[in-house]
Amino acid sequence: MKISVVLCTYSMDRYPEFQEAAESILKQTYEDTELVIVVDGTEEVYERVQTDYGTNPNTTIHCNDQNRGLSYSRNTGAELAAGEVVAFLDDDAVAASDWAERIIDAYKRYDALAVGGRMVPDWLSTKPEYLPEEYYFLIGVTYKGFRETEGYVRNTFSSNLSFDREVFLDLGGFRTEMGKRGENDLQGGETELCARLERETGERVVYVPDATIEHKIYEYRTDRQWLLERAFWQGYSKRRMAEIDSDATSTERQFLRQLLTDFIPGRFAELVISPSVTKLEKFVMLLVFTLSVGVGYLYALVPDTS
Repeated sequence: MKISVVLCTYSMDRYPEFQEAAESILKQTYEDTELVIVVDGTEEVYERVQTDYGTNPNTTIHCNDQNRGLSYSRNTGAELAAGEVVAFLDDDAVAASDWAERIIDAYKRYDALAVGGRMVPDWLSTKPEYLPEEYYFLIGVTYKGFRETEGYVRNTFSSNLSFDREVFLDLGGFRTEMGKRGENDLQGGETELCARLERETGERVVYVPDATIEHKIYEYRTDRQWLLERAFWQGYSKRRMAEIDSDATSTERQFLRQLLTDFIPGRFAELVISPSVTKLEKFVMLLVFTLSVGVGYLYALVPDTS
């Protein structure tokens, strides 16, 4: 069973990180691995990619005619892929050497239609003590409250998510109005797609926590203001997804219940029993991020009068 890993990129500023991502796929322990590189309309990047990887027999390279966005690029990569399984990796992430092997193993054991793994942080600056693990999803890594053991989930992060290629194409891939494109930051394309997968096939994503990918956490991603804005747009995106598919936000509703009944009371109890500045900061930020997500959700309800 061949696995094709779609890696999209567009900027020379991120080229060293892109190379790390690409090399992590080309050095997988699972031999039947294809790397599909989609350059999103940047000719300079495309020429450099052709120079570095154009002669590699395990690599397919494509350049969009213009900047089309991440979702469009991923869909294009899936169409070009030769594997029975198509997976996605961000250009600021690095796959563990046995990642593909563990993903394919899950397909065989579960006869799965989709498989995802765990995202772990690669801190490029000091780890912020004020950031509660419950909100690690703001920085694109697996968070406290997510399933810890192997089994079925609605979705994983799109940078550690794979599908049976035929099923992915039959579903129509990612919605192109979602995902990064320029300044657009409508999040949750993988959530909507996986909700669609479950609705149309009755199947969910198999989560394999041992199939790990490291996500680079740049210093700006630990800035409080950046995180608050990210939380706001998370809330906004969740409301927009609910408008598309009311079942797509079931996991978020469950997480909110966990926050209100478990995580917030638990952190408050820890703070009272054994107070510290770090615990106080985490508790306060837990409340602030929750409020920011809520404000973003409510903002999405405001009618657009433009």
